[in-house]
Amino acid sequence: MKKFSILVFLFFYSLTVAAQQQTTDWQEVEKVFGRKGTVQGDVFKVTFPRSDLKVKVGEVSIEPGLALTSWIAFKQMGSHTMMMGDLVLLESEISPVMNKLVSSGIKITALHNHLVNESPGIMYMHFSGQGDPLRLAEIMKSALAQTNTPLTAPKTQQSSPAVGWSKVESILGWTGQRKGNLLQLSIPRAETISENGMEIPLFMGMATAINFQMVGEKAATTGDFVLLGSEVNPVVKALTEHGIAVTAIHNHMLSESPRLFFLHFWGINEPETLARSLKAALDKTNSAKKK
Repeated sequence: MKKFSILVFLFFYSLTVAAQQQTTDWQEVEKVFGRKGTVQGDVFKVTFPRSDLKVKVGEVSIEPGLALTSWIAFKQMGSHTMMMGDLVLLESEISPVMNKLVSSGIKITALHNHLVNESPGIMYMHFSGQGDPLRLAEIMKSALAQTNTPLTAPKTQQSSPAVGWSKVESILGWTGQRKGNLLQLSIPRAETISENGMEIPLFMGMATAINFQMVGEKAATTGDFVLLGSEVNPVVKALTEHGIAVTAIHNHMLSESPRLFFLHFWGINEPETLARSLKAALDKTNSAKKK
């Protein structure tokens, strides 16, 4: 009985130590990047808004939170860490960043556009890696240093007047994060998504992202639908019939299950009109229903 109690104690002690180590790892990762991240479940994510860029689509000036934020996410997997993310790059930054990542053992999983007709031209590089979290963080910091991405923690900006997004949220059936002129929504799929037998949490880019930015009396919207192959064309049809442009269709990963496609879009209209158009497309997908 005494031996059994000792074994139980050691088991729970090991769990406690592992949990503490994971927390410490994220704190140390934050020190590497010099900024705070966000923890959701067992995923740690740090973001790098490209506030150095002045990007326009037509007459619309794109805010970093609409479509210009690099992100890096980490998930503890036993004795090592899985990392994946998306870097927002000028075309001139692609080769230096790719060379740095490849030479450090990081896999490039996709390189493509998200927008069209933007100026200057922007590309998005998706990547994945496994190993020690601090080493992975150091690699990513050195890759970001090949760009003009601001590496210091962003200054606290003065709050903008609140924008009323309640009607948009009601139409879409989901509540988003409100940040000044922006509304950011994350809508999960109903399926469990995995890669190499490991579940990939929604916080690692597995949810449909729909972002809005107020532009005068209208709004701009962009983001990406996470789709099965059978859903791609029904969503394309629903969007284009409602005046939303499809700007890209591509992969973000290499060996996920089920196989996924990411469809990016762009539209400008009254916020509620955009919401109804996007809802028509969402209805063509196996998205989760809000509980």
